[in-house]
Amino acid sequence: MVLAALILILSTAFFFFYLQITCRRILRRQFEREYFLAIVNASRLEFPAVRRTLEEFNAPVDYPRVRMMLKCDFLALTYLLKNAANVNQRYSREERLLIFYFRLVLISLIARHWLRLREKPAVLDLAVILQYFANILGERMNSVRFGNLSAFDYLLSF
Repeated sequence: MVLAALILILSTAFFFFYLQITCRRILRRQFEREYFLAIVNASRLEFPAVRRTLEEFNAPVDYPRVRMMLKCDFLALTYLLKNAANVNQRYSREERLLIFYFRLVLISLIARHWLRLREKPAVLDLAVILQYFANILGERMNSVRFGNLSAFDYLLSF
């Protein structure tokens, strides 16, 4: 019985380790340019401000406000990823994996808040995932053309 519990615990730990390594490899992808800026401005997303506040000013995490802002940005970006400039109206495998990973990190943030552990790394991880989603969305919008103007260029004109 003890051996079975040990195997289950180790298997779960290896699964989460593999998931984290895989997601970080996906998030390391380099884009031609910073597509997320136009998406952030057009959709009024908050994650860059949260990230900048935590990195530059070393401010403490205002947990309820930050959690709500990141969750709202996540819902907006996942909706746009599925429906905007997406012919299949489905998520790719990488997007589904990152959505799952985002939810796990969000649960980790909740647990860290309850246990009064460091919340800042979890918030920064969530912001990185949202930036990746916004970059993917911007890249897709850049590929859609309306005459001689791309949808991305149209967003930049505002």
